[in-house]
Amino acid sequence: MKKLLLMIIGVFIFANPVFCGNPIILVSSNPNAVGRDYANSINAELDGHALTVVFTENLGQVAIEVSISGGGEVETTSLYTPSGVIIYIPYSGSYIVTFTLPNGDAYYGEFEVTD
Repeated sequence: MKKLLLMIIGVFIFANPVFCGNPIILVSSNPNAVGRDYANSINAELDGHALTVVFTENLGQVAIEVSISGGGEVETTSLYTPSGVIIYIPYSGSYIVTFTLPNGDAYYGEFEVTD
């Protein structure tokens, strides 16, 4: 059932790239870093239990980790799209998503999943 839901959401996102969820503000985990800020190249939005991530440019292999705000990893289901990924988060709660770029730069955002 989860995979069917993810495929339906993925087809909708691919056919209609306009987001309808709540945007997640991303900040650098190293605010004193020198160089380009890639946070604007990662668009993350939450719609219910679906976290949709779209990359507006090729950033290479980006590691995405979803964790509970209090610590600990979360078991999620992911569907990859041509421009990003949709991550299904099964339980309500407070979470942090972290994006780590190939050069080691990391960006994170906090969000709340509600039923």
